[in-house]
Amino acid sequence: MNRRARTAALTAATAVALAAALTAPAVAAGPAAAHGGHDATGRAVRAAVADGVPGVTVTVRRGHGTWAATAGVGNPKTGKPRSARDHYRIASITKTFVATVVLQLEAEGRLSLDDTVETWLPGAVRGNGNDGGRITIRQLLNHTSGIFDYLEDPGFQQTYMTPDGFMKHRFDEAAPEDLLAIAMKNRPYFEPGASFAYSNTNYLLAARVIEKATGNDYGAEIDRRIIAPLHLTSTSVPTTRVTLPRPSSRGYSQLARETTGPTYDVTELNPRLAYGSGQMVSSSADLTRFYSALLRGRLLPPEQLKEMKTTVESSRDTSRYGLGLVDRKLSCGVHVWGHDGGIYGSNSDAVTTANGRHSLAVNFNGDWSGSTDAIIEAEFCGER
Repeated sequence: MNRRARTAALTAATAVALAAALTAPAVAAGPAAAHGGHDATGRAVRAAVADGVPGVTVTVRRGHGTWAATAGVGNPKTGKPRSARDHYRIASITKTFVATVVLQLEAEGRLSLDDTVETWLPGAVRGNGNDGGRITIRQLLNHTSGIFDYLEDPGFQQTYMTPDGFMKHRFDEAAPEDLLAIAMKNRPYFEPGASFAYSNTNYLLAARVIEKATGNDYGAEIDRRIIAPLHLTSTSVPTTRVTLPRPSSRGYSQLARETTGPTYDVTELNPRLAYGSGQMVSSSADLTRFYSALLRGRLLPPEQLKEMKTTVESSRDTSRYGLGLVDRKLSCGVHVWGHDGGIYGSNSDAVTTANGRHSLAVNFNGDWSGSTDAIIEAEFCGER
């Protein structure tokens, strides 16, 4: 059986198995659960599975203690549960790592946030009203550049975001220049600095700035500056590896804007298509460690951390966007800092309090239902 036939057969079988698995009750786990304090969070995790998410894994770091829980399944065909140690694709949470490295470079005097894109990437942002000479690195990091998001290009969506397109092109290799060229075919959303528009192209460019400033791949800089010092043993910036490290769960998507229809196993894909906007893999335990360290000042000097936490209005009423870092106001008035991320078969969120002492990271291995917001609200507001 050729690859296309095998993929079609596997997809059909997975869709049936997944539908059956979702009728089973969720299974909670986590040895620290018996100590209490996270009951509302546990209920929200189970509710996500009841709402249709295949499986959930969550880790909470509070003071010197850690609590973890899982619900649902990591593989509907085998019934294998999710693991608290699961590796998963963190998608746009990658942006916080990229922004952190850029700010470290600023602290070292190797670049300025007020440098223009043209200064570092001559000719990269040009044409159709785009002008890199008028866009600063700061505007890339806080999404006020106005640059078009290449993920919104109709041709890109047809090639990579439809069921037929994804199955045919999921292992494609595209250079960042190819992705940037897609963005440059489109006019900007607005004049630089005039408004806010979330654009993955901004962080493709930020990653390229890191590479120009250091002479190294941006992933190597993240590894050297963040992953290694914090001992994030489950975190990586894969290049073209299409599989996830073990342990991990299967990832599922409906590859459509609608929340009905067939479900596809989309676990294997080439993450290089996301580049600096969403290429990384991590775990819930590592993400809580990262955001805790970041907000506690272990990765940035005070001046750069203040810059990172200087926010602009975003597209959500309850949050503001800093430099790769989101300030989210919860219903109980608590502010948490972090980022969310969605990619085929994976929906993740990671947040921490301003002092870095209370952190949460959660992942769904399905991208069409459930609410990570509800789990965050339950943890930080549910049992106050």
